[in-house]
Amino acid sequence: MAVRDLDDYPWDAVAPYARRAAEHPGGLVDLSIGSPVDATPEVVAEALRAATDAHAYPQTVGTPALREAIAAWYDRRRGVPELSPLDVLPTVGSKELVALLPLLLDVRAGDAVVHPRAAYPTYAVGAKLVGAVPVASDDPAEWPEGTKLVWINSPGNPDGRVLDVSELRAAVERARELGAVIASDECYAELGWDGAWAQESVPSVLDPRVTGGDRRGILSVYSLSKQSNLAGYRAAFLAGDRDLIARLTTARKHLGLMLPAPVQAAMTAALGDDLHVAAQRERYRARREMLKPALEAAGFRIDHSEGGLYLWATEGQDAWVTMGRLAERGILAGPGHFYGDHFPEHVRFSLTATDERIAAAAARLREPAQVS
Repeated sequence: MAVRDLDDYPWDAVAPYARRAAEHPGGLVDLSIGSPVDATPEVVAEALRAATDAHAYPQTVGTPALREAIAAWYDRRRGVPELSPLDVLPTVGSKELVALLPLLLDVRAGDAVVHPRAAYPTYAVGAKLVGAVPVASDDPAEWPEGTKLVWINSPGNPDGRVLDVSELRAAVERARELGAVIASDECYAELGWDGAWAQESVPSVLDPRVTGGDRRGILSVYSLSKQSNLAGYRAAFLAGDRDLIARLTTARKHLGLMLPAPVQAAMTAALGDDLHVAAQRERYRARREMLKPALEAAGFRIDHSEGGLYLWATEGQDAWVTMGRLAERGILAGPGHFYGDHFPEHVRFSLTATDERIAAAAARLREPAQVS
């Protein structure tokens, strides 16, 4: 498959609903995209300002300070001890890594790439880019022979599903049976809400309870976009199997995939400061506690959503019908059609809007629709 053969960018189809929602007397409440709206933490901005004399080319592998900060963060926040700087690698955001990983791992045409049933579409895009076959499945027993890469996502985007240790272990064991690399997209891991995840940390695929101490064939992918409001910085990283990290590092050196030096300094600061992460988590918790009961009162059922940055909801109608009904209230969401073929009646509501806009959405959901 060539790049020219990729499908049109799906979000273009949302534009008519956005225009309709923007006609609401109170203005548009955009809950469609998970792009942070809160300020960059000062500790991060200060580190960026101090590193602006970036006259030399940065290292693809990252500065020693950044790599040590990533390893220390996994130990402190994710329960993954004994990572070394050789086990981690910064990336230019997580989306480019998701899209390019099949290429960088030499996945071939006809190979299978597994991803969740409710899935961020870039998993399938990366597979199609190399001619591989994307397979949507949450059941390791269904994963086919010929699978070369497995993507799991916990907490999930769009559905907020959290995989526990036993589920992660089963996924790793099946991937190893197939001889596949397993990559876990864990970008929302600091945002656990319901059930056990209100008190416990969301587990990583690199947790020793999952790996049994053997990280071969396993990668964890993480981004600072959500927990630190650094989407515009393109600040992400991966960790895991040292041999895979070395292979990916070599490929990324050839391709010039390196983070700007000031961004590396900013990431180092962000990874060393847990206070701003806790503050941001509380902002999202408060917004979630406003929006979730309003959706339920309006007749929506919330599925999963025990973690992450979204509420995955359905009112039992096709998502485009729901999008129209929401637009009458000046609210824009993300249609389930964008996240695979299995959830045509769901919509995704993002918590990345200001407190005032979330409150406006909650109030509108409790009122009759506005008809323009």
